[in-house]
Amino acid sequence: MNDSITEATYPAAGLGIAAVERDTGLGKDTLRVWERRYGFPQPLRDACGERVYPAEQVDQLRLIKRLIDQGRRPGALLRQSMASLSEQLSGSVAKADADDTAEWIIPLLKGRDLDHLRGELAQRLARDGLERFVVETVPALNRRIGDGWMSGELEIFEEHLYTEMLQNQLRSSIHALGNRGTAPQVLLTTVKDEEHLLGLLMAEALLAANGASCLSLGAQTPVADIAGAARGTLTDIVALSFSAAYPWRKARDTLIELRAALPSRVELWAGGGGLAGRGRSVAGVRVIGELRAISVALDDWRATNPPRNRR
Repeated sequence: MNDSITEATYPAAGLGIAAVERDTGLGKDTLRVWERRYGFPQPLRDACGERVYPAEQVDQLRLIKRLIDQGRRPGALLRQSMASLSEQLSGSVAKADADDTAEWIIPLLKGRDLDHLRGELAQRLARDGLERFVVETVPALNRRIGDGWMSGELEIFEEHLYTEMLQNQLRSSIHALGNRGTAPQVLLTTVKDEEHLLGLLMAEALLAANGASCLSLGAQTPVADIAGAARGTLTDIVALSFSAAYPWRKARDTLIELRAALPSRVELWAGGGGLAGRGRSVAGVRVIGELRAISVALDDWRATNPPRNRR
């Protein structure tokens, strides 16, 4: 059966791959890999042979992305029905702790009360302290924003607005610390095709709050450039963040490549939703399973690198 479609047989009832990427937060490469490996999504084709994703598949992809953000693995989710995915998402929301709610964020976003929103984030940061804000408050806010986006309560641009404001708040907090940390010196970045910065900023905030000296290269740095930066600075640790939508095999291959390119003295740490729950480790890479584990990892590094042995 020819799956090519024309305007006459498919009257603009779907989205192109770029629009699906913006709508769901799932990268184009991820969508293509899932299509090839799991048989879902199953885009149609327009008259030019370009992928067109029907609305119901886009809705299903939104649910899958939301569950991935909660730590589920895509391989199992992609084989489940829309009803099953909806049930799982409803159950996960129902199990949230009472103090895990962050209802205040929604009316401020919907009302475009940006000054109030900015002030509220700053006030809660001052109340909680940077570590608790990053480990507890921000994840709760992220879950509430995700739920609002999935239910249609929030528009995509409102989610982007929240993310940008939160990232600015974290950057300001990191800057306020004045890079007072001494050791270890940590080089932070994401790799090619990983554009999500929020997880990286959360890790940087915790590292800085625990006395590490941080140098961030931002997002999507090629492996060769990461290795070159590590050699050209006093880097002790390279830290990478992988979002939940980043393909595991691609992350693993990138970690193997980077580990081989880095000087042996430089440790390689990696974390984020893309690595969560992965029992298979990569030789020479310390996987940080959760944000709280960053302080433990720092203690371990300092225990084996006493001041007298540091450069």
